[in-house]
Amino acid sequence: MANHRVNLTQHNALPEQGCIEPSEETQKEVRNLITFNEIPSDEEMRTRAVRIAEIASESGADSAMIGGAGYFQRYLEEELLARGIEPVYAFSKRESVEAVQEDGSVKKTFVFRHAGFVRPYSKE
Repeated sequence: MANHRVNLTQHNALPEQGCIEPSEETQKEVRNLITFNEIPSDEEMRTRAVRIAEIASESGADSAMIGGAGYFQRYLEEELLARGIEPVYAFSKRESVEAVQEDGSVKKTFVFRHAGFVRPYSKE
């Protein structure tokens, strides 16, 4: 199944990221699994990574958009790869947007735009 990417991050995917979202219940589970409120043990990270990778596999995904705590990514990458699922990271560009206000002042904000994926395990 080509180009079936599941979102396994804290945030909803943007349409241009081409991800499928797990069910609301599964999204909550994933978000809980990738959130650490205390320093995790090796065993805890491995157990959580196994469950997240199972969720990705059950979805039929061939790739998964992942993110979160840097110290956890190696565990998650390993479990996804063991199931033939490519882990990918979203890459965004920060763009400055200026808007003239009614009083003539200019409000400057920053917008993050999806620019592609970093694919550290790509075979291309």
